[in-house]
Amino acid sequence: MRQSGIASALVGVVLAAGTVFAASTEGKGGLLPMGSPAPAFRLPDVVSGRTVSLEDFAGRTGLLIMVACRHCPYVQHVREGMATLARDYEGQDVGIIAISANDPAGYSEDAPESLKEMAVESEFIFPLLFDETQETAKALTAVATPDFFLFGRERRLVYRGQFDGSRPGNDTPVTGQDVRAALDALLADQPIPEPQHAAFGCSIKWKPGNAPAY
Repeated sequence: MRQSGIASALVGVVLAAGTVFAASTEGKGGLLPMGSPAPAFRLPDVVSGRTVSLEDFAGRTGLLIMVACRHCPYVQHVREGMATLARDYEGQDVGIIAISANDPAGYSEDAPESLKEMAVESEFIFPLLFDETQETAKALTAVATPDFFLFGRERRLVYRGQFDGSRPGNDTPVTGQDVRAALDALLADQPIPEPQHAAFGCSIKWKPGNAPAY
């Protein structure tokens, strides 16, 4: 996966400013390989309180998992685009969920009640799940928020990367182009477009002592 020059430059700017800990899947080892099965999960939806599991999407052509949070400016930048994408694919044979795994002890905006507010304000029509133990995020080898995983038939990973090339401050419109292209190809039984560009955003906020080795 490749990261754009603009995104690379932005990493330096953001880190220098000391406001956001930026992260990317670019060049990282130990990540979930293409073709890997989706990890099993049973997580609560912050809005309804119901438990959502991988088995709920059995029989669907695909499952899109969006790793997100509330406090991160990169998620805030694409949040409405995520909501629009879900509405555009409503009725298609694909499940869509978001998962937040950040430790709310250090980031209160990422606590379940705050996430619920975000989901309601943004009119999310997909479940927003809270991964309190962070085990699902680890199983996905999630690195950044946002980070997008598309699992196809037999729940095998076919896409992992960015929403699109838009970043805060780069004046590129938020379209969800990369994820939409992957979804469209999957639903049409066509190869997933290449190259797949690296996810880029804020680092996952792991609990003390819980950071993964990857």
